[in-house]
Amino acid sequence: MTPEAFVAELDAQNQNALTRIAAAACSGEPSPDLTVKKLLLLALKNELEATECAAAWIASTPEIPVKLALARQAGDEAKHYRLIEKRLAALGVDTKAHDPFAGAGRSPLLAFLLGLDSTAARVAAGQFTREALALVRNAEFIRFARAEGDEETAKLYEEIIQPDETHHHELGRKLLIAIATTAEAQSAARDASARVLATAEELQEIARLKSGVSRAPGC
Repeated sequence: MTPEAFVAELDAQNQNALTRIAAAACSGEPSPDLTVKKLLLLALKNELEATECAAAWIASTPEIPVKLALARQAGDEAKHYRLIEKRLAALGVDTKAHDPFAGAGRSPLLAFLLGLDSTAARVAAGQFTREALALVRNAEFIRFARAEGDEETAKLYEEIIQPDETHHHELGRKLLIAIATTAEAQSAARDASARVLATAEELQEIARLKSGVSRAPGC
């Protein structure tokens, strides 16, 4: 399969799962104690994990275009973390002593991503798929923020965070076309992408059932 055909096929497969995840994210009425502040605190963990993941892959990724893309992504995710901190401060939440990893620690999704050693798998899982997942989840969070009357948070995501995530995803598409040139690379990319979506869907359902968390943003 040509790289272009492979990426088109992978994209179509991902869209099926993303549509299902988006529907689950906004199904039913939100929990009465679900607030924009609570979801932004969860977003800090997502952004920090995305920063750590991209940064961790830089040194062990041999392809220079991918290495530089990861560096750009790490910087963007760190920027998002600071912007969300600033928004929380404006909402009256002091995050100076906040540890996003307190309690549950790092997520199973991050553990999986950090274990990937193939560049094709990393790009497919991290930039191409996880960032597409972030776009879907952020869109639901934006709608929730607006419904709660928080236009400033909605605009933060619409005007800064979503464009960055779109860039990461589209750059992942281009990089995947350049590196997924063999059956082996395509198989690794396909498997990693599917695992990201399956893990994300499972974690989303656990969060909904245990904590009443829905409409949570991505990274």
